Amino acid sequence: MRHVVAQEGLDGRIRIDSAGTGGWHVGSPPDERAVAAARARGIVLAGAARQVSIADFYEFDLILAADRSNVAALHDLAPDREARGKVRLLREFDPAAGPGDDLEVPDPYYGGPRGFELVLDMVESACRGLLDHLRAEGRV
Repeated sequence: MRHVVAQEGLDGRIRIDSAGTGGWHVGSPPDERAVAAARARGIVLAGAARQVSIADFYEFDLILAADRSNVAALHDLAPDREARGKVRLLREFDPAAGPGDDLEVPDPYYGGPRGFELVLDMVESACRGLLDHLRAEGRV
């Protein structure tokens, strides 16, 4: 999303962060295979993993998840009904997703190099759709 926002000249207009629902990789850098696949597209993946916190529900308008198991974990963590309403699947915004398509982003870790390419395609398309959605709502 940062890459898409930067391409559109909207740096600083949208607050973006990334976090996981589990604490397994807290403090670790992004997976080297993901970094390499992204770098080949001119996308920089950096930073250290962190875990979602209750504070995120107060700080962000949307909490986006890759799959339904993460949606369930986020709903469990959400402090109230309004906070649960902020949780959405990222691919809900993907204009390439058709009716009846699976809106989950698959885990690329077991799909070999092509798995990372597929996930990057899906995520980039969804992020472009998300930006269009934010524009249509007048948020940017």
